[in-house]
Amino acid sequence: MAVVPLLILVFFVVALVDIILRDSSQVKHLPKVAWIFIVILLPLIGGVLWFAVGREYAGARYRRPRGTFVVREEPAAAPRPSSTEEQLAALEREIADDRIRRLEAELRERRDLDPDPS
Repeated sequence: MAVVPLLILVFFVVALVDIILRDSSQVKHLPKVAWIFIVILLPLIGGVLWFAVGREYAGARYRRPRGTFVVREEPAAAPRPSSTEEQLAALEREIADDRIRRLEAELRERRDLDPDPS
């Protein structure tokens, strides 16, 4: 008849040792101290809760330790869309550049056709 209390005591001790030896980054939902208090106050239920939801098992997804910050690099800034005024100004510059090129080409043709530069 003393087997059940002895199993509960062993389960209680195993849960406490597991909490104490476990790294803080492998403890879920509550801090380690809170889990220790839960297991001490409610030995059977606290131990079951610890092994069911409070402990991070090997092979589970990676969790970064509490209190650490991940520095993420900002993605390369995409060119912001231009306002309508900026788009119109760029188009006017392009038209002016194109007109200058055409006039320069026309001037070269006239110089090439006109042998008398006077």
